[in-house]
Amino acid sequence: MEEGGQALEGKVALGFQRGFLAGKRLAELPWESLEEVLKHSKDSSPFLTVLQKTVFHPLCLKYPPSVKYRRRFLSELIKKHESTTAEPLDQLYEALGDVLNTEETTHCYKNYLLPSGDAITLRENVAIVSQGTTGLVTWEAGLYLAEWALENSDIFRYRRILELGSGIGLTGIAICKACHPGEYIFSDHHEGVLQQLSENIHLNGLGLEPESRSHHVEEGQSHQDHLLRVDHIRISVKELDWNLVSKDELAELQADVVLAADVVYDPELSQHLIGVLQKLPKDRRNKETPEVYIAFSIRNPDTYHGFQMQLGTMEKEQRERHFLLFEIKWRLDGKLYLPLGGIFFHMTSMLI
Repeated sequence: MEEGGQALEGKVALGFQRGFLAGKRLAELPWESLEEVLKHSKDSSPFLTVLQKTVFHPLCLKYPPSVKYRRRFLSELIKKHESTTAEPLDQLYEALGDVLNTEETTHCYKNYLLPSGDAITLRENVAIVSQGTTGLVTWEAGLYLAEWALENSDIFRYRRILELGSGIGLTGIAICKACHPGEYIFSDHHEGVLQQLSENIHLNGLGLEPESRSHHVEEGQSHQDHLLRVDHIRISVKELDWNLVSKDELAELQADVVLAADVVYDPELSQHLIGVLQKLPKDRRNKETPEVYIAFSIRNPDTYHGFQMQLGTMEKEQRERHFLLFEIKWRLDGKLYLPLGGIFFHMTSMLI
């Protein structure tokens, strides 16, 4: 293969690596680009390169995607290989055989590669709904908010961040690893979610010395108000009931920035979120009111419009009470607006 073809092969393999390790939908992996590479190859080397970047990658070997995902991926890769004239590749069939002999589990791992070369590893449930919650899996809005945060790290640098509905921790862990906040407060309410969140924080080595890193919360250790430190970042996990939290409790957190992702999928939940936002302090000892960033996927237009109407009503109430105004900004191209001052809601519509 010529030098240009080798460069393309490497680029395509990296595309497969990022997508596969993160558990991206198989249809969204760069299959068409692989076919372009195969036009310039006379052997199975492109397939071996993809295998090494995915199924044989150290992260996959230690923290693998679900058995079903790996099986479907390898089956598709074998299908592509068998459509060529290249010699059989034993490693492909051996890898599939190993997966077929692997017992299914209720959990899997997703690995997200950061621009720095570091990785975020998350343990999550295979089922979308488990233990009565959807909070034990990663959702697109959280992924988008994490990506946006990495592109706008100055917003978080040395500031105190409060995340509402942290789930299993993707957004917050990304910010803690790459955006240098002064303090990060993860929060959620479901017991199982809080436990998995705490484990994922430890899994990524946040706040632990290299020789004492653990992938599990130690026995007898509570996730509530659990404090960690990483590179002088103060990290905490708090149980936060949106129905019960008071203005004083929110004021004590002294958040500079408030984040939330994929928490506007149910009308009742949206109403509770509005209640929390109304309780945010308007004057933190003469400091600016917290900036608020919310990312969500529009699954039900009625739910979205209902939330929008609630925010409109809230804006009118704030005017009557001489509180700060709320400006709602959203676009269908997945872009978020930067704050202009005061307290703003920045939303992205991610149609899936």
